[in-house]
Amino acid sequence: MSSSLRPGPSRWRRAASIVLAAAWTRPETATPPSRPPPAEGFRLLLLQRSPHQGFMPGAHVFPGGVLDAADRSADWLGLFAPHHGPPGFGLGPAPFSQAAFPSLPHTGDSNADNTRALPEDVAFRICAVREAFEEAGVLLLRPRSSPPGPAPGPGLALEPPPGLAAWRARVRRDPRHFLRLCAHLDCTPDIWALHNWSAWLTPFSRSATRRFDTAFFLCCLREPPPVYPDLAEVVGYQWSSPSEATESFLSKEIWLAPPQFYEVRRLANFASFSDLHKFCLGRALEGLERWLPIILVTADGMVHLLPGDELYLEDSDFLENLMSTEKKTEEIMKEGKQFHRIVIHNRHLYDIHVTVQSKHKHVYPKNSVVSKSHL
Repeated sequence: MSSSLRPGPSRWRRAASIVLAAAWTRPETATPPSRPPPAEGFRLLLLQRSPHQGFMPGAHVFPGGVLDAADRSADWLGLFAPHHGPPGFGLGPAPFSQAAFPSLPHTGDSNADNTRALPEDVAFRICAVREAFEEAGVLLLRPRSSPPGPAPGPGLALEPPPGLAAWRARVRRDPRHFLRLCAHLDCTPDIWALHNWSAWLTPFSRSATRRFDTAFFLCCLREPPPVYPDLAEVVGYQWSSPSEATESFLSKEIWLAPPQFYEVRRLANFASFSDLHKFCLGRALEGLERWLPIILVTADGMVHLLPGDELYLEDSDFLENLMSTEKKTEEIMKEGKQFHRIVIHNRHLYDIHVTVQSKHKHVYPKNSVVSKSHL
């Protein structure tokens, strides 16, 4: 196998994304529902990015965006008081976090204020909540008068305020307005409803000009909130169960980037909404790994190698390199046994192969292999 070096180091921008999972049950009215309840008992919010966006144009994604200095401003301290404050803000001890790739460089954002008035686990949650409001009009806020500590059950989005469009325009123009909106509503971001889920770094590729270090959170909601796409960055949305999202992807109705497809398939492990919520609570203080996929280009496709795979090399050369081989994907698959990889056959055809044990009490997707008729 060989590599192809692109000159110049990349710089990852720090970001946060939120997977919104809403309970979805059959209505108790005589009117038949337009769609039956999903087998999993919950649906995920997927936002369709504008085809004019420079990064992942047209893709269906979870809400999220780049961390801003305003997300960790000391001004938030007054809003969280008196019930919550440093060092833990009621979140409990910060979970252990480790980069599976030991030589990863610092991934700071040159636009961010390095004073970090808030702990990272708080700032990233504020970022995710802010982005959900900016992109989808969903307000994951909690009244300041609420009892201290996390709520005992799944969360509930706040009703959109009057003048939603005007507030969203202000926040998009200057993220500092999000704190002002929260103060106006006498609320705080509901950081306690966001559970640590995963962390992904954008891999090297010849075409990628932007790379992100993204923290993924999962938020369970008792019911799906109304969604108002901003019609700029986001032009549409859908609520889909993991199985529905997979089918929409394979039928070319939507496009999912490999990390989003992996997370959708990971969530297919859960048979019910209550199972998912209990799982999030049970592993709240477990550790996470930040994953940097390594791309292996084969003679007829591409493989995203993940930590634990027998071909995954913890080598700093692959921060800025691709692996390549003259062998076909099928040959590579026949030669191996220890897999943690996403096989990319084409834009709408991915396989997931996992034979390694998960870490930190998390779950990995089950093997997901498309039939030969799709190839």
